[in-house]
Amino acid sequence: MRRLARFVVEADGGSRGNPGPAGYGAVVLDPATGETLAERAEYIGVATNNVAEYKGLIAGLKAARELSPDAVVQVRMDSKLVVEQMSGRWKIKHPDMKPLAAEAAKILPRAQVTYEWIPRERNKHADRLANEAMDAGKRGGQWEPSASSAALDASAARALATPPAGPPGDAAKGAAAVRAALATASGTSATAPAREEAGADTLFAEQSPTASGHVPAPAPGPARAPSATPGWGPDMGTPATFVLLRHGETALTPQKRFSGSGGTDPELSPAGRRQASAVAEALAARGTVQTIVSSPLRRCRETAQAVADRLGLTVTVEEGLREVDFGAWEGLTFAEVRERFPDDLQAWLDSPKAAPTGGGESFTAATRRISATRDRLLAAHAGRTVLLVTHVTPVKILVRLALGAPPEALFKMELSAASLSAVAYYADGNASVRLLNDTSHLR
Repeated sequence: MRRLARFVVEADGGSRGNPGPAGYGAVVLDPATGETLAERAEYIGVATNNVAEYKGLIAGLKAARELSPDAVVQVRMDSKLVVEQMSGRWKIKHPDMKPLAAEAAKILPRAQVTYEWIPRERNKHADRLANEAMDAGKRGGQWEPSASSAALDASAARALATPPAGPPGDAAKGAAAVRAALATASGTSATAPAREEAGADTLFAEQSPTASGHVPAPAPGPARAPSATPGWGPDMGTPATFVLLRHGETALTPQKRFSGSGGTDPELSPAGRRQASAVAEALAARGTVQTIVSSPLRRCRETAQAVADRLGLTVTVEEGLREVDFGAWEGLTFAEVRERFPDDLQAWLDSPKAAPTGGGESFTAATRRISATRDRLLAAHAGRTVLLVTHVTPVKILVRLALGAPPEALFKMELSAASLSAVAYYADGNASVRLLNDTSHLR
């Protein structure tokens, strides 16, 4: 009996502007040897990140089919959206995504293809191909295989982290692998005396050697005498710091109306634009932010762009930072929801598993999404300070998870428009909340 071929397809896509000049990259690998069997990349003109990611997936699957139409293929991507949609766990709502997903699904029989989310650091080969394609498009041409250097650092990038435990596509189960990758990348010593927090990141930290308030788990090796000072432990290196910025006001904000990802996607109001300008000045004065990542919703992208223009940075859009979908509650006040959907509202208040009326997203589902996004961003930005421009629910969930607080804590936090919060993440997997709902820059 002939043995079926097995391939790994790694794919990625990007857009410089989202939408903006876009390209994709895909590579087919031999899973046993890691050998590159095929590469694909193309500049596709103006498109969104998600369109480019789907185009990369399609190109990778077609390349695998050309090599062997009956091959068993494992697709690995750092796009949680594509992995979850193609795995059938998330609905495909966006009209631009539906035909692309349908095209990808028809390339090979479904039984031959599995999908796995991987951190961005383990998708460097496809990422480099996508960037080479975009660079070629900027020059007015197309990607040429002979000019590519994408494979040069692929082996080192793949060695950064071991494959995550758990079923393909389960990013939450890969957290341990991500943390191990962060520890490897930081080059820290388990025998260093105390956590040092030098450099720009300390502007979002308490100015003391016990800023994290926890003792990290000891690394394997010789036993060490416990520290005499509570809160001191081994040096975990520079943490990844997420500065969490809630977007500025929209017309719905002062009215306290539900405004999620399933509504009208409002723009910033004049007050919101002033808030965005004020927070941009405050962050410029601090001088700590190195990267800006935004929710895809308009109010966040506008807030993020105001900061990016002031800091001279670009904005990367991350689907996982979007607000929850409030279903039929979108645009309504709390009182209006209580009047129209009293039982559903009470269930939502009582259980994180309950979703808003009409197919909204529960807090439990949102937590899975945001946890996966957190892990992906941590893997991509170890030791850096990253501004995440997002919404009330993602910020509260990130803070809740960092504190180890129960789900009901989400209803016990105040989070103002254009407020700043901050969480530091260490290589041992622990986190430290350093700031919550700071609005001093708005006064």
